[in-house]
Amino acid sequence: MSNILHIKDAYYFEVPQSLSRYDKLESVPKFLRDAHPEATIEQFARSLDGKIIIPQPFGALNNLYEAASGFCISKFMIVELAVAVVIATFFITLASRMRSGHIPRGRMWNALEAMLLYFRDQVARPAIDDHHDAEHDKHDGDKYLPLLWTCFFFVLGCNLAGMIPWVGAPTGSWAVTLSLALVIFFTVLVCGAMKLGVVGFWKNMIPEIDLPLPLSVPLKAFIFLIEIGGLLIKHAVLSVRLLANMVAGHVVLLGIMTVAISSTAAISDSWWIAMPISVGGATLFSCLELFVAFLQAYIFTFLSALFIGMATHHH
Repeated sequence: MSNILHIKDAYYFEVPQSLSRYDKLESVPKFLRDAHPEATIEQFARSLDGKIIIPQPFGALNNLYEAASGFCISKFMIVELAVAVVIATFFITLASRMRSGHIPRGRMWNALEAMLLYFRDQVARPAIDDHHDAEHDKHDGDKYLPLLWTCFFFVLGCNLAGMIPWVGAPTGSWAVTLSLALVIFFTVLVCGAMKLGVVGFWKNMIPEIDLPLPLSVPLKAFIFLIEIGGLLIKHAVLSVRLLANMVAGHVVLLGIMTVAISSTAAISDSWWIAMPISVGGATLFSCLELFVAFLQAYIFTFLSALFIGMATHHH
C-alpha cells in the first residue's frame, strides 16, 4: 500500500493492531466480502489489521476510500466534528464565565482570551476598520470577529489533529481547505455587496482613471477582467496554500520514518545508524510541524481579514 494513503481521507481509523482483530469472516464488513468472495480470513486479517472501519448507516462503500452511494461518513468528517465540539466547549465555558462576572483565571483561560484579543486588535480591526470611523471608536472589524476567530481555531484544531498518532489532519484534504476558502469567498461577495451595493461592489474593482473615453473604456474593461480573475485566484490560493503546507509536512515525515522501518534498512548493517538519525529527524521535524500548524492557521485568518477589508472599502 502506498504511504500517501496514510494521510488521505478514508472510511476507517488506523489504531494499534491489538485493538483491531479480524479472526472470522463475519467480522469483515459485507462490502469487502462481496468485493473479494475468494479471499480467506487470513488475507482479510492481513490487509485490515490495525483498521477500524467506520459504520455507514446512511450510505454504502465501494472500498475503504470510495463511497458507492448515499452519504458516507469519513475519518476527516469525524475529526472535524470533534474539533468543532472541543472549540465550542472551551469557548462557551469561557464566555459563560465572563458573562457571569467571574474573572477567567488560569493559564489556559488567559491564553485563550489573549489570543482572541490579539486577533481583534492586530488582525480584524487594522484590516477591516475604516480609519475615519476607528478614530471615533467605531470598529467595522468587530462584526467579522466571530468568523475570524472560528476560522483560526478550527484550522488550528484540524492542523494539530494531524500531530496525534492514528488521527490525521483534515486540512490535508483539498475538500476541507476549499470549503473553508469558499466560506471566505462568499463572505467577501455578500458583505461587499451589503456595504457598497451590488453594482458598487463590482464597480469598486475598477480604479478611477482620468483618460480619454476611447482609451478609458477598453482599459477599464481589461482591468475589470483581471480583477475578477484575481478575486477567484486569490481565494483558490487561500485553499491551496493551507493544503500544500500540511500535506508537504506529513509526506516529509513519512519519508524520514520510512528510512527506519523499511525492510531494506532492517536487514542492513547500517540500520543502527539510520534508525536513530531517522527518529531524531522526525522528532525535530514534528516540532517544525507544530509551529507550521499555528503559522498556517494565522496566515489563513490574516488573509481572510485582508480580503474582507478589501471588499468592504472603496478602492
